[in-house]
Amino acid sequence: MDGDFRTHFTHEPTRLRHNPALVLNADYRPLSYYPLSLWPWQDAVKAAFLERVDIVAEYEQVVRSPSVEIRIPSVVVLKEYVKPQKRIAFTRFNLFLRDEFRCQYCGAKGDLTFDHVVPRAAGGITSWENVVAACAPCNLRKGSKSLRQANMSLRKPPRAPAVQELQNMGRKFPPNFLHESWMDFLYWDAELDA
Repeated sequence: MDGDFRTHFTHEPTRLRHNPALVLNADYRPLSYYPLSLWPWQDAVKAAFLERVDIVAEYEQVVRSPSVEIRIPSVVVLKEYVKPQKRIAFTRFNLFLRDEFRCQYCGAKGDLTFDHVVPRAAGGITSWENVVAACAPCNLRKGSKSLRQANMSLRKPPRAPAVQELQNMGRKFPPNFLHESWMDFLYWDAELDA
């Protein structure tokens, strides 16, 4: 049996890559919802071995060394609290998340770019308050014109999101894979239905 286990993972090494660990802060909340705070199983095992995390839930699979056998962690909790960021970085990803991965002119989803509401040619700056997610057709249609000149309007005015607002927005977009052992920790602070 032991030889079968090793052979099984030798022939399918990617199977062990598919066991990420959900990383929770010391208050049992995920470090981030989008992207979801996940570590590869190797990092989770190492952190547990170094006593930096507590293991809360495990997968059925085990990893072995000559002297140790450990079940792969599926949920780990940091022993020391990590203070959340107070400021959101102005990145393309965070901009798309703020705008819910939708064009702010027509509402289309899919292949997005970003657009300056007040064009840079007209003195517009690259900031939370002047940049929105846009689909290519709307971006091309607007070009370097003002909203009025292009006869277009925004779905909502652009603004800098608060940290908690962006975290809550991230909950609307779960990753493709959510292990059952994670569910109690992902939405535990959500309001319950009466």
